[in-house]
Amino acid sequence: MTLRLPYPGGALRAYEPRAEPRALTPGAPFTSRTVFSAAHVVADPLADTTPDGPAAVDWDATLAFRRHLWSHGLGVAEAMDTAQRGMGLDWPTAAELIRRSAAEAKASGGRIACGVGTDQITAGTLAEVRAAYEEQLALVEESDAQAVLMASRALAAAASGPEEYLEVYGHLLRQAAEPVVLHWLGPMFDPALEGYWGSADLDTATDTFLDVIAAHPDKVDGIKVSLLDARREVELRRRLPQGVRCYTGDDFHYPELIAGDEQGFSHALLGIFDPLGPLAAEAVRILDTGDTGGFRELLDPTVELSRHLFQAPTRFYKTGVVFLAWLAGHQSHFTMVGGLQAARSLPHLAHAYRLADGLGLFPDPKLAEERMRNLLSLHGVNQ
Repeated sequence: MTLRLPYPGGALRAYEPRAEPRALTPGAPFTSRTVFSAAHVVADPLADTTPDGPAAVDWDATLAFRRHLWSHGLGVAEAMDTAQRGMGLDWPTAAELIRRSAAEAKASGGRIACGVGTDQITAGTLAEVRAAYEEQLALVEESDAQAVLMASRALAAAASGPEEYLEVYGHLLRQAAEPVVLHWLGPMFDPALEGYWGSADLDTATDTFLDVIAAHPDKVDGIKVSLLDARREVELRRRLPQGVRCYTGDDFHYPELIAGDEQGFSHALLGIFDPLGPLAAEAVRILDTGDTGGFRELLDPTVELSRHLFQAPTRFYKTGVVFLAWLAGHQSHFTMVGGLQAARSLPHLAHAYRLADGLGLFPDPKLAEERMRNLLSLHGVNQ
């Protein structure tokens, strides 16, 4: 049965949903690349909350989604921006998420890395920023998870130049028990991070970033770069010390960056691998066999969906991610912490549905169609 879906400009057009799902089965972790999916959180729809109040999480559904990702061989990047850190998920809830997910990873045999930030403070001195980082790093290490040192809004506000970044990150790396991932999140994802590493000039910022790594290469497992600039990522990747990995966070160019070139490749830590999880896993397993062409053939068609979900304002990509999780049956509702389900328009969501359905991402296309039909009806679009 066809659906009438809205397009930009208000026009309604007929769409014929896919009848059968794509066959994608669970599998073992990969051999050629390390791949993390930055996972979303599932809100508790029955909690009596307000947009600016504490987050309410459906822990059972949230942990079930992580088991889904692990079953396909993916690692889970926990409590990152995909989980709405700084956009609905407060630090006490993020801390509980880290503890629960790390315990679940240990029980399931899944790989996990967890975000370490400073979101228990909104501003402060450099000493206060450092202390906030230390508190979160201690929690992640106590949970037996790998740490991802995320970019800090408070540090961006407190630092006057590169020297402060070198001092704060140097202090954290010296005390880290195990090698960490350094995360450079661009201002397209969070405008408060403009000028990170002490300069709005990306070449200068890159030099400072590399200085941090060069001073402590034994404490840096890798870097996660989210600048949506493939050329810059490749150039940065080639300048890394031996043994330091590049985890692409580029949701616009990930197939080419993961495939790599004659001088190297990127591993992955991506928000788009939340909705793409099983398909992305299948593609990387093809890459494990040395079949780069087959990898690109499977993964390249997903870029249109990713670019749509991550279109400006990019920080609201989480809405599309959770929307697709609802359509795929991973949660029973389309509700988000902080009320963020309202951050994207109906035409935007309808186009995400069309693209995801065309890729065969829904395990039960009929369920996805029914839920899309219900959403349309709630918006006054009768079929």
